[in-house]
Amino acid sequence: GLGVLPRPMAAFGAYRCIECSGEATELYRDYQRGVLRISICKSCQKPVDKYIEYDPVIILINAVLCKAQAYRHILFNTKINIHGKLCIFCLLCEAYLRWLQLQDSSQNTDPDDLIRYAKEWDFYRMFGLASLEQTSFFIGIFITLWWMTPEMLKRKSDFILLLKALLLSTYGKLLLIPAVIWEHDYTPLCLAFIKVFVLISNSQAIRVTLNLNRILPWFAIFFGLILENGVVCLFHKMGWDV
Repeated sequence: GLGVLPRPMAAFGAYRCIECSGEATELYRDYQRGVLRISICKSCQKPVDKYIEYDPVIILINAVLCKAQAYRHILFNTKINIHGKLCIFCLLCEAYLRWLQLQDSSQNTDPDDLIRYAKEWDFYRMFGLASLEQTSFFIGIFITLWWMTPEMLKRKSDFILLLKALLLSTYGKLLLIPAVIWEHDYTPLCLAFIKVFVLISNSQAIRVTLNLNRILPWFAIFFGLILENGVVCLFHKMGWDV
């Protein structure tokens, strides 16, 4: 049977085909008496969104594998509205990692110490720095895309959709916590892989949202990293330990 189903009818262009990114008016048609039929895309002649039949776990696995179809399903054909909360939680994870490295508290195994240290100013300072760096990274991406493809970002809704996609695609930062908790000799390597995975997710989110080729999103990410590193260098010159 069909899984979690969106509303069956919508205005033209409210949905996207997950295969060719063509616009669609509906994802499925309800013939009543339990008879449902998935809509076929008029452009590619494939099901508009096969994922409406899939279990959420399967969709999540496909998203982790950075499949464009899964990204289109999540961004265009669902009503996920957790990007704000997810962003805050990811920033908290990154701030915790930085705070842990700053405090060099790996030798403290008493849980009470963690509760006490979490109230210290350094943790909130790390959260602020992580927020500024991510903001700089996003600004670099937006400036680059607006300069290279201004026709793609004409409306305010285009900016909002791209921002939502970027925030959702940073979910890989949630892996920072288990990487630190299960500390071993390969932790720096794990953190590097997590960083690369997040960047790949960001690239796929940009590509899917704006329907671009594979190269342009990486250009935007590259300039975003330049601006982010510029902010880091500025913090260092100001004497802030990041």
